[in-house]
Amino acid sequence: MRHAKSSWDFEDLSDHDRPLDNRGRKDAPLMGRELVSREVTVDLIMASTAVRALSTATLVARELEYETDKIALEEEIYKADKQELLEIINSIPNQFDKVLLIGHNNTITELANLLSPDLISEIPTAGVVALSFECTTWREISKENAMLQFFDYPKNHK
Repeated sequence: MRHAKSSWDFEDLSDHDRPLDNRGRKDAPLMGRELVSREVTVDLIMASTAVRALSTATLVARELEYETDKIALEEEIYKADKQELLEIINSIPNQFDKVLLIGHNNTITELANLLSPDLISEIPTAGVVALSFECTTWREISKENAMLQFFDYPKNHK
């Protein structure tokens, strides 16, 4: 998932510390509800430490009835390239079957295209790409064993 829309209203804040704007605060829970309507459950939510990503994760987690204090914050997601994001995913303990990773563009779109058998031009803010994999460990995931379950984003619901 790409984090929801962030605010550029605070020029004195670092990029890492930018909060969600009003639209982002509405779109994140909307997408959480859409995940619930698709009967999506998660065993683990991983998010960048950037304020906008953590806020997105928290709002989505509440809709999924996932305990917000169990969100795994991964500092490396913030500046990772697609290969580094894949390495983070490859290192997920196999006890977790369903993971929601919340990160940043362009990397999150590049990662989706690295793994998805279907081309995704760009993941909009608060967009979700759901993939499933025919394998038994996170180290084995690849485009060759992937299936695109869905690609969804807030404008589909307005």
